[in-house]
Amino acid sequence: MQIVINSIAILAFLGVVFGSGLAVASRKLKVESDPRIDEVEALLPGANCGGCGYPGCRGLAEAIVSGAAPVTACPVTKDYSSIAEVMGVEATSAAERMIAKVRCAGGKKEAQQRFIYLGVEDCSAAQNLGGGAKACAYGCLGLGNCAKVCPFEAITMSDNGLPIVDEEKCTGCGLCVKACPRHLITLWPVDKSVTVLCMNQDKGVEVRKVCKVGCIGCRICEKQCPTQAITVENNLARIDPQLCTECGICVTKCPMKTIKGEKKQEREVV
Repeated sequence: MQIVINSIAILAFLGVVFGSGLAVASRKLKVESDPRIDEVEALLPGANCGGCGYPGCRGLAEAIVSGAAPVTACPVTKDYSSIAEVMGVEATSAAERMIAKVRCAGGKKEAQQRFIYLGVEDCSAAQNLGGGAKACAYGCLGLGNCAKVCPFEAITMSDNGLPIVDEEKCTGCGLCVKACPRHLITLWPVDKSVTVLCMNQDKGVEVRKVCKVGCIGCRICEKQCPTQAITVENNLARIDPQLCTECGICVTKCPMKTIKGEKKQEREVV
């Protein structure tokens, strides 16, 4: 019995000694955290989307406080002035706001299907199963990987099997861009609406066989564009948003109705 009591006493003594040692060490070795990190983190959206390139909002807050990232590094928040105030600097103008554009208009009604897909509701899985059910090897598979990864619920799937981006909700975080196995989603300046909604690089005669609205590389848009903002490469029209003035000529001239967008004047009136 005495042995048990002695053992308990020794363990209790060792516990007090080691506990006291840890307490002293924690105070001596404590790394002081900059309180501005918590303040900056509180001003960030908290979605931890990774669109800034850092591991979550906490990681970005630490980078901003350390000077490794500018106060405008978050592509989601619009409250740069408050972050700048915490940091004691002036808020420089943020980069141009970008939103996601799905570059495919060939839904169930417009694009041909090779077979009926009854597998997992996942675009990557469908892509791995013989390249997907859609006859167009470049078109949207319509299973919503982009919508599933969007932390802001900015993407929904239409009845026609195509993603619809809510431009008001979209923050340009880029998660949907990474999620698309066919690389159909690109980040596009929010103030530029004219876009080529196709990524098919096959010749026109082949495109017509699989989709009613695919780009056939006819070059009409390229020839009609007054600012040379459109070029046709590998049978596909491409628009340079920096040169595009949104005159709308390409939209009206496109025989396949592949180019969509509103004239700048019409958008400003709205």
